[in-house]
Amino acid sequence: MAVMKERLGLRVDGVKLSVAASRRGGTGTPVVFLHGFGSTKEDYADVAIHPAFAGRPFLAYDAPGCGETACEDLSRLSIPFLVRTAQLVLEQAGIPRFHLVGHSMGGLTGLMLAHQEPDRVLSFVDIEGNVAPEDCFLSRQILTHPSDDAEHFLSDFTERARRAPQFASALYAASVRHKVRAGAVRGIFESMVDLSDHGDLMTMFLSLPFPRMFLYGEQNSSLSYLTKLAANGVELAEIPRSGHWPMYSNPVAMWDRIADFHARAQR
Repeated sequence: MAVMKERLGLRVDGVKLSVAASRRGGTGTPVVFLHGFGSTKEDYADVAIHPAFAGRPFLAYDAPGCGETACEDLSRLSIPFLVRTAQLVLEQAGIPRFHLVGHSMGGLTGLMLAHQEPDRVLSFVDIEGNVAPEDCFLSRQILTHPSDDAEHFLSDFTERARRAPQFASALYAASVRHKVRAGAVRGIFESMVDLSDHGDLMTMFLSLPFPRMFLYGEQNSSLSYLTKLAANGVELAEIPRSGHWPMYSNPVAMWDRIADFHARAQR
């Protein structure tokens, strides 16, 4: 089936949204994709042409403040707001149960969503989503490099990303200003830091009652909690020659690992 582009009119906590989504019908349980900060639904566009996912239904959309999605009040954005957005998107799309894939900010959003509605989720691929304070290497910059000017902060954030010695960081930086509105940054970043520092995300992740995979780049193999994840039944997937953005650095390996995990999770 062809990929359809849609606009979903929503109201979240009284804030009007026009959510830009891409979806495909098909057979089986849909895969729902949540992108990271400074990215868009197109991070996952290759699912539509990957042979391992032929015929599988999926949904990806631009989070409020990102991509083509319009939000009438960017100051209201936070991770809980993005979770409620996801719930309404799924309701309007008519998706009762799904496999979940989330990267970074989308991984944290997915974790909160899965924790609140575990009966709806069949599996969860967490691509370097926040589960501990050390994961805030991007979002904590709202505190370590403070600025009262949102545009100035985003410009400096982008330049730091451009110079960072991580695979694909410069590529990521090249499009950040085109993919995220400056007014969306503070609320999302502050919420990510607060949840990572005080939300007991690790306990939340380990308690999820369905197959889970934590996918990470080789450059981040020193994350302190990887052994703990493995000891508690979370499958680890290290993507070679990659950092925080495996969909940019090594998409072939990333998609192969996700496809293999889904094939086993559906048995």
